[in-house]
Amino acid sequence: MATQMLPEHRSRPVEPASSAERHDVLAMRDIRHAFGGLVAVDDVELDVRPHEVVCLLGPSGCGKTTLLRLAAGLETLQRGEVRIDGQLMAQAAGGRQVPPEHRNVGLMFQESALFPHLTVLENVTFGLDGLAPRERARRGRELLERLGMLDYAQTYPHMLSGGQQQRVALARALAPAPPLMLLDEPFSGLDTRLRDQIRDDTLHALKEVGTGTLLVTHDPEEAMFMADRIALMRHGRIVQAGPPVELYCHPVDPFVVHFFGDVNRLDGVVEGGHVDTVVGPIDVPDTPDGTPVQILVRPEAIHLVPLGEPMEVPDTSHVMVSRLLGRTSLIHVCAHARDGSEVHMHSRMPGVFLPPENQPVTLQLDWSQVFVFPGAG
Repeated sequence: MATQMLPEHRSRPVEPASSAERHDVLAMRDIRHAFGGLVAVDDVELDVRPHEVVCLLGPSGCGKTTLLRLAAGLETLQRGEVRIDGQLMAQAAGGRQVPPEHRNVGLMFQESALFPHLTVLENVTFGLDGLAPRERARRGRELLERLGMLDYAQTYPHMLSGGQQQRVALARALAPAPPLMLLDEPFSGLDTRLRDQIRDDTLHALKEVGTGTLLVTHDPEEAMFMADRIALMRHGRIVQAGPPVELYCHPVDPFVVHFFGDVNRLDGVVEGGHVDTVVGPIDVPDTPDGTPVQILVRPEAIHLVPLGEPMEVPDTSHVMVSRLLGRTSLIHVCAHARDGSEVHMHSRMPGVFLPPENQPVTLQLDWSQVFVFPGAG
Protein backbone atom coordinates (compact mmCIF):
# COMPACT_ATOMS: atom_id res chain seq x y z
CA MET A 1 0.00 0.00 0.00
CA ALA A 2 1.51 3.31 -1.09
CA THR A 3 -0.30 5.73 1.19
CA GLN A 4 1.66 7.78 3.70
CA MET A 5 1.74 11.04 5.63
CA LEU A 6 3.93 13.58 3.87
CA PRO A 7 5.67 16.55 5.48
CA GLU A 8 5.25 20.21 4.60
CA HIS A 9 7.35 21.07 1.54
CA ARG A 10 9.32 24.29 1.03
CA SER A 11 10.24 25.85 -2.30
CA ARG A 12 13.58 24.39 -3.37
CA PRO A 13 15.92 24.28 -6.35
CA VAL A 14 14.92 22.28 -9.38
CA GLU A 15 17.52 19.57 -8.94
CA PRO A 16 19.19 18.19 -12.07
CA ALA A 17 18.77 14.54 -12.96
CA SER A 18 22.35 13.82 -11.85
CA SER A 19 24.49 15.31 -9.12
CA ALA A 20 27.55 15.07 -11.36
CA GLU A 21 29.47 18.22 -12.36
CA ARG A 22 27.43 20.15 -14.88
CA HIS A 23 27.32 23.38 -16.85
CA ASP A 24 23.83 24.82 -16.63
CA VAL A 25 22.53 26.85 -19.56
CA LEU A 26 20.29 28.65 -17.06
CA ALA A 27 20.92 29.16 -13.35
CA MET A 28 18.57 31.38 -11.34
CA ARG A 29 19.41 31.88 -7.66
CA ASP A 30 17.43 33.41 -4.76
CA ILE A 31 14.91 35.05 -7.10
CA ARG A 32 12.29 37.38 -5.66
CA HIS A 33 10.19 39.80 -7.69
CA ALA A 34 7.23 42.01 -6.80
CA PHE A 35 4.91 44.34 -8.66
CA GLY A 36 4.12 47.01 -6.11
CA GLY A 37 2.82 45.19 -3.05
CA LEU A 38 2.17 41.95 -4.97
CA VAL A 39 4.95 39.38 -4.65
CA ALA A 40 4.97 37.44 -7.94
CA VAL A 41 8.04 35.24 -7.32
CA ASP A 42 9.52 34.44 -3.92
CA ASP A 43 12.66 32.49 -2.97
CA VAL A 44 13.00 30.53 -6.21
CA GLU A 45 16.01 28.54 -7.44
CA LEU A 46 15.92 27.14 -10.97
CA ASP A 47 18.36 25.30 -13.26
CA VAL A 48 18.18 24.14 -16.88
CA ARG A 49 20.84 21.86 -18.38
CA PRO A 50 21.86 21.41 -22.03
CA HIS A 51 19.55 19.08 -24.02
CA GLU A 52 16.94 19.38 -21.26
CA VAL A 53 13.35 20.65 -21.31
CA VAL A 54 12.17 22.08 -17.98
CA CYS A 55 8.51 23.07 -17.68
CA LEU A 56 7.30 25.80 -15.35
CA LEU A 57 3.78 24.58 -14.62
CA GLY A 58 1.03 26.20 -12.60
CA PRO A 59 -2.23 28.15 -12.61
CA SER A 60 -2.55 31.69 -13.92
CA GLY A 61 -0.88 34.24 -11.67
CA CYS A 62 1.50 31.80 -9.97
CA GLY A 63 4.65 33.57 -11.19
CA LYS A 64 5.84 31.28 -13.99
CA THR A 65 5.80 33.90 -16.78
CA THR A 66 7.51 36.41 -14.48
CA LEU A 67 10.35 33.91 -13.97
CA LEU A 68 10.71 33.44 -17.72
CA ARG A 69 10.74 37.21 -18.30
CA LEU A 70 13.44 37.61 -15.65
CA ALA A 71 15.53 34.96 -17.41
CA ALA A 72 15.04 36.77 -20.73
CA GLY A 73 15.88 40.19 -19.29
CA LEU A 74 12.41 41.56 -19.99
CA GLU A 75 12.04 42.44 -16.29
CA THR A 76 14.69 44.11 -14.14
CA LEU A 77 15.92 41.75 -11.44
CA GLN A 78 15.03 42.87 -7.92
CA ARG A 79 16.73 40.13 -5.90
CA GLY A 80 19.06 37.24 -6.74
CA GLU A 81 21.10 36.52 -9.85
CA VAL A 82 20.68 34.99 -13.31
CA ARG A 83 23.38 33.17 -15.27
CA ILE A 84 23.03 31.95 -18.86
CA ASP A 85 25.55 29.50 -20.25
CA GLY A 86 27.80 30.24 -17.28
CA GLN A 87 27.79 34.03 -17.83
CA LEU A 88 26.36 36.46 -15.26
CA MET A 89 23.40 38.21 -16.92
CA ALA A 90 21.71 39.87 -13.96
CA GLN A 91 22.61 40.47 -10.33
CA ALA A 92 20.42 42.61 -8.14
CA ALA A 93 23.10 43.28 -5.53
CA GLY A 94 25.62 44.50 -8.12
CA GLY A 95 23.11 46.32 -10.29
CA ARG A 96 24.04 44.24 -13.35
CA GLN A 97 21.36 43.88 -16.03
CA VAL A 98 22.37 42.62 -19.48
CA PRO A 99 19.66 43.63 -22.01
CA PRO A 100 17.61 40.90 -23.72
CA GLU A 101 19.27 41.28 -27.12
CA HIS A 102 22.67 40.47 -25.62
CA ARG A 103 21.65 37.34 -23.68
CA ASN A 104 21.83 34.88 -26.58
CA VAL A 105 18.49 33.24 -25.87
CA GLY A 106 15.74 32.12 -28.23
CA LEU A 107 12.27 33.46 -27.44
CA MET A 108 8.95 32.01 -28.55
CA PHE A 109 5.52 33.18 -27.41
CA GLN A 110 1.87 32.37 -28.04
CA GLU A 111 1.86 34.83 -30.96
CA SER A 112 4.41 34.02 -33.66
CA ALA A 113 5.15 37.75 -34.28
CA LEU A 114 6.63 37.10 -37.72
CA PHE A 115 7.58 40.05 -39.94
CA PRO A 116 4.73 40.27 -42.50
CA HIS A 117 6.88 41.92 -45.20
CA LEU A 118 9.54 39.15 -45.12
CA THR A 119 9.34 35.69 -46.61
CA VAL A 120 9.48 32.62 -44.38
CA LEU A 121 13.19 32.13 -45.12
CA GLU A 122 13.93 35.82 -44.54
CA ASN A 123 12.12 35.65 -41.20
CA VAL A 124 14.18 32.64 -40.10
CA THR A 125 17.51 34.21 -41.10
CA PHE A 126 16.68 37.72 -39.83
CA GLY A 127 19.00 37.55 -36.81
CA LEU A 128 21.97 35.97 -38.60
CA ASP A 129 23.74 39.13 -39.77
CA GLY A 130 27.09 37.77 -38.64
CA LEU A 131 27.02 35.02 -41.26
CA ALA A 132 27.72 35.20 -44.97
CA PRO A 133 24.54 35.24 -47.11
CA ARG A 134 25.09 31.71 -48.38
CA GLU A 135 25.63 30.37 -44.84
CA ARG A 136 22.53 32.24 -43.59
CA ALA A 137 20.41 30.65 -46.29
CA ARG A 138 21.87 27.21 -45.59
CA ARG A 139 21.11 27.52 -41.88
CA GLY A 140 17.57 28.75 -42.53
CA ARG A 141 16.78 25.99 -45.01
CA GLU A 142 18.18 23.34 -42.70
CA LEU A 143 15.84 24.39 -39.88
CA LEU A 144 12.83 24.76 -42.15
CA GLU A 145 13.42 21.26 -43.52
CA ARG A 146 13.69 19.87 -39.98
CA LEU A 147 10.30 21.39 -39.18
CA GLY A 148 8.64 20.38 -42.45
CA MET A 149 8.43 23.95 -43.77
CA LEU A 150 11.07 24.04 -46.52
CA ASP A 151 8.43 24.08 -49.27
CA TYR A 152 7.16 27.39 -47.83
CA ALA A 153 10.55 29.15 -47.78
CA GLN A 154 9.42 31.85 -50.26
CA THR A 155 5.92 32.17 -48.81
CA TYR A 156 4.78 35.15 -46.71
CA PRO A 157 3.45 34.69 -43.14
CA HIS A 158 -0.15 35.73 -43.96
CA MET A 159 -0.37 32.76 -46.32
CA LEU A 160 0.36 30.25 -43.53
CA SER A 161 -1.88 28.58 -40.98
CA GLY A 162 -1.40 29.26 -37.28
CA GLY A 163 0.48 26.01 -36.80
CA GLN A 164 2.77 26.73 -39.74
CA GLN A 165 3.51 30.19 -38.37
CA GLN A 166 4.52 28.68 -35.03
CA ARG A 167 6.89 26.29 -36.81
CA VAL A 168 8.51 29.25 -38.57
CA ALA A 169 8.73 31.16 -35.27
CA LEU A 170 10.50 28.17 -33.71
CA ALA A 171 12.94 27.97 -36.62
CA ARG A 172 13.68 31.69 -36.28
CA ALA A 173 14.33 31.33 -32.53
CA LEU A 174 16.64 28.34 -33.11
CA ALA A 175 18.54 29.88 -36.04
CA PRO A 176 21.25 31.67 -33.98
CA ALA A 177 21.88 28.37 -32.10
CA PRO A 178 21.20 29.85 -28.65
CA PRO A 179 22.20 27.74 -25.63
CA LEU A 180 18.81 28.50 -24.07
CA MET A 181 15.26 28.59 -25.45
CA LEU A 182 12.48 30.36 -23.53
CA LEU A 183 8.93 29.36 -24.55
CA ASP A 184 5.89 31.07 -23.03
CA GLU A 185 2.63 29.17 -23.71
CA PRO A 186 3.57 28.78 -27.40
CA PHE A 187 0.84 26.22 -28.21
CA SER A 188 -2.14 27.59 -26.28
CA GLY A 189 -3.64 29.43 -29.25
CA LEU A 190 -3.87 26.30 -31.44
CA ASP A 191 -6.76 23.86 -31.73
CA THR A 192 -6.39 20.54 -29.93
CA ARG A 193 -5.35 18.27 -32.81
CA LEU A 194 -2.93 20.81 -34.29
CA ARG A 195 -1.51 21.60 -30.85
CA ASP A 196 -0.58 17.95 -30.33
CA GLN A 197 1.27 17.81 -33.65
CA ILE A 198 3.12 21.11 -33.13
CA ARG A 199 4.16 20.05 -29.62
CA ASP A 200 5.54 16.80 -31.00
CA ASP A 201 7.44 18.59 -33.79
CA THR A 202 8.80 21.15 -31.33
CA LEU A 203 10.01 18.51 -28.89
CA HIS A 204 11.80 16.58 -31.64
CA ALA A 205 13.45 19.76 -32.95
CA LEU A 206 14.64 20.83 -29.49
CA LYS A 207 16.08 17.40 -28.77
CA GLU A 208 17.83 17.19 -32.15
CA VAL A 209 19.41 20.63 -31.74
CA GLY A 210 20.27 19.99 -28.08
CA THR A 211 19.19 23.40 -26.81
CA GLY A 212 18.28 23.69 -23.13
CA THR A 213 14.66 24.85 -22.86
CA LEU A 214 12.45 26.53 -20.28
CA LEU A 215 8.77 26.15 -21.20
CA VAL A 216 5.92 27.92 -19.42
CA THR A 217 2.53 26.18 -19.47
CA HIS A 218 -0.64 25.86 -17.41
CA ASP A 219 -1.48 22.49 -19.01
CA PRO A 220 -0.31 19.48 -16.92
CA GLU A 221 -0.65 17.07 -19.85
CA GLU A 222 1.51 19.32 -22.01
CA ALA A 223 4.12 19.53 -19.24
CA MET A 224 4.22 15.75 -18.82
CA PHE A 225 4.58 15.29 -22.60
CA MET A 226 7.29 17.92 -23.12
CA ALA A 227 9.33 17.96 -19.91
CA ASP A 228 12.34 16.10 -18.64
CA ARG A 229 11.61 17.90 -15.36
CA ILE A 230 8.62 19.88 -14.10
CA ALA A 231 8.63 22.73 -11.58
CA LEU A 232 5.08 23.14 -10.28
CA MET A 233 4.42 26.63 -8.92
CA ARG A 234 1.85 28.13 -6.59
CA HIS A 235 1.77 31.68 -5.16
CA GLY A 236 5.23 32.50 -6.52
CA ARG A 237 7.01 29.45 -5.11
CA ILE A 238 7.98 26.04 -6.44
CA VAL A 239 5.85 23.47 -4.61
CA GLN A 240 7.57 20.41 -6.09
CA ALA A 241 10.13 19.82 -8.82
CA GLY A 242 11.37 16.67 -10.52
CA PRO A 243 10.64 14.26 -13.38
CA PRO A 244 6.95 14.07 -14.39
CA VAL A 245 6.55 10.56 -12.94
CA GLU A 246 7.81 11.80 -9.57
CA LEU A 247 5.23 14.58 -9.33
CA TYR A 248 2.41 12.30 -10.48
CA CYS A 249 3.23 9.24 -8.40
CA HIS A 250 4.92 10.82 -5.36
CA PRO A 251 3.23 14.19 -4.73
CA VAL A 252 4.40 16.10 -1.67
CA ASP A 253 1.30 18.28 -1.28
CA PRO A 254 -2.46 17.98 -1.96
CA PHE A 255 -2.14 20.84 -4.45
CA VAL A 256 0.15 18.65 -6.61
CA VAL A 257 -2.40 15.82 -6.69
CA HIS A 258 -5.30 18.12 -7.55
CA PHE A 259 -3.38 19.96 -10.28
CA PHE A 260 -2.85 16.79 -12.32
CA GLY A 261 -6.54 15.97 -12.61
CA ASP A 262 -9.83 15.07 -10.97
CA VAL A 263 -9.53 13.64 -7.46
CA ASN A 264 -11.88 11.93 -5.01
CA ARG A 265 -11.42 13.27 -1.47
CA LEU A 266 -12.22 11.38 1.70
CA ASP A 267 -11.70 12.68 5.24
CA GLY A 268 -11.04 10.55 8.28
CA VAL A 269 -9.27 10.12 11.60
CA VAL A 270 -6.43 7.71 12.32
CA GLU A 271 -7.30 4.89 14.72
CA GLY A 272 -4.97 1.98 15.30
CA GLY A 273 -2.66 2.91 12.40
CA HIS A 274 -5.36 3.10 9.74
CA VAL A 275 -8.40 5.08 8.60
CA ASP A 276 -11.76 3.46 7.93
CA THR A 277 -13.22 4.77 4.67
CA VAL A 278 -15.98 3.95 2.24
CA VAL A 279 -13.40 2.15 0.10
CA GLY A 280 -12.07 0.14 3.04
CA PRO A 281 -9.34 0.60 5.65
CA ILE A 282 -6.32 2.63 4.55
CA ASP A 283 -3.05 2.18 6.39
CA VAL A 284 -1.40 5.30 7.82
CA PRO A 285 1.70 4.05 9.65
CA ASP A 286 3.64 6.07 12.21
CA THR A 287 0.76 8.47 12.78
CA PRO A 288 -0.77 9.08 16.23
CA ASP A 289 -4.35 8.01 16.85
CA GLY A 290 -6.82 10.86 16.59
CA THR A 291 -4.92 12.59 13.76
CA PRO A 292 -7.29 14.01 11.11
CA VAL A 293 -6.25 13.20 7.54
CA GLN A 294 -7.45 13.73 3.99
CA ILE A 295 -7.29 10.83 1.56
CA LEU A 296 -7.01 11.67 -2.14
CA VAL A 297 -7.94 8.94 -4.62
CA ARG A 298 -7.50 9.39 -8.36
CA PRO A 299 -10.46 8.15 -10.45
CA GLU A 300 -8.17 5.77 -12.35
CA ALA A 301 -7.28 4.16 -9.01
CA ILE A 302 -10.85 2.88 -8.62
CA HIS A 303 -11.48 -0.34 -10.55
CA LEU A 304 -15.14 -1.37 -10.70
CA VAL A 305 -16.35 -4.98 -10.81
CA PRO A 306 -20.08 -5.47 -11.61
CA LEU A 307 -22.07 -7.70 -9.25
CA GLY A 308 -25.26 -9.36 -10.47
CA GLU A 309 -28.08 -7.43 -12.11
CA PRO A 310 -29.15 -3.77 -11.68
CA MET A 311 -31.34 -3.21 -8.61
CA GLU A 312 -34.42 -1.03 -8.41
CA VAL A 313 -33.44 0.27 -4.95
CA PRO A 314 -29.72 -0.46 -4.47
CA ASP A 315 -28.50 -1.04 -0.93
CA THR A 316 -24.83 -1.54 -1.90
CA SER A 317 -22.27 0.47 -3.88
CA HIS A 318 -23.77 1.07 -7.31
CA VAL A 319 -23.47 3.01 -10.56
CA MET A 320 -25.26 6.35 -10.83
CA VAL A 321 -24.19 7.47 -14.35
CA SER A 322 -21.75 6.15 -16.99
CA ARG A 323 -20.19 8.30 -19.71
CA LEU A 324 -17.85 7.35 -22.56
CA LEU A 325 -15.06 9.93 -22.94
CA GLY A 326 -13.29 8.25 -25.87
CA ARG A 327 -10.24 6.37 -24.65
CA THR A 328 -11.73 6.01 -21.15
CA SER A 329 -15.12 5.80 -19.47
CA LEU A 330 -16.11 7.94 -16.48
CA ILE A 331 -18.47 6.30 -13.99
CA HIS A 332 -20.24 8.15 -11.19
CA VAL A 333 -20.49 5.74 -8.26
CA CYS A 334 -22.47 5.85 -5.04
CA ALA A 335 -20.15 4.06 -2.61
CA HIS A 336 -21.67 2.55 0.55
CA ALA A 337 -19.67 2.35 3.76
CA ARG A 338 -20.09 -0.36 6.39
CA ASP A 339 -21.83 2.13 8.70
CA GLY A 340 -24.47 2.84 6.03
CA SER A 341 -23.08 6.20 4.92
CA GLU A 342 -22.82 7.00 1.21
CA VAL A 343 -20.18 8.90 -0.77
CA HIS A 344 -20.32 10.05 -4.40
CA MET A 345 -17.09 9.08 -6.21
CA HIS A 346 -15.71 9.00 -9.75
CA SER A 347 -14.04 6.01 -11.40
CA ARG A 348 -12.18 6.19 -14.69
CA MET A 349 -12.02 2.86 -16.53
CA PRO A 350 -10.03 2.16 -19.74
CA GLY A 351 -11.91 1.78 -23.03
CA VAL A 352 -15.69 1.29 -23.26
CA PHE A 353 -17.09 0.40 -19.83
CA LEU A 354 -20.70 1.54 -19.45
CA PRO A 355 -22.56 -0.35 -16.72
CA PRO A 356 -26.24 0.65 -16.44
CA GLU A 357 -27.74 2.83 -13.73
CA ASN A 358 -28.15 1.06 -10.36
CA GLN A 359 -25.70 -1.66 -11.33
CA PRO A 360 -24.17 -3.03 -8.07
CA VAL A 361 -20.36 -2.93 -8.08
CA THR A 362 -17.39 -3.57 -5.85
CA LEU A 363 -14.56 -1.04 -5.68
CA GLN A 364 -10.97 -2.27 -5.95
CA LEU A 365 -8.16 0.24 -5.40
CA ASP A 366 -4.77 0.73 -7.03
CA TRP A 367 -2.95 1.81 -3.88
CA SER A 368 -0.19 3.55 -5.85
CA GLN A 369 -2.76 6.23 -6.76
CA VAL A 370 -4.05 6.79 -3.21
CA PHE A 371 -2.42 9.58 -1.17
CA VAL A 372 -2.81 10.60 2.46
CA PHE A 373 -2.04 14.08 3.81
CA PRO A 374 -2.68 15.95 7.08
CA GLY A 375 -6.29 17.02 7.31
CA ALA A 376 -8.06 20.04 8.77
CA GLY A 377 -7.75 20.56 12.50
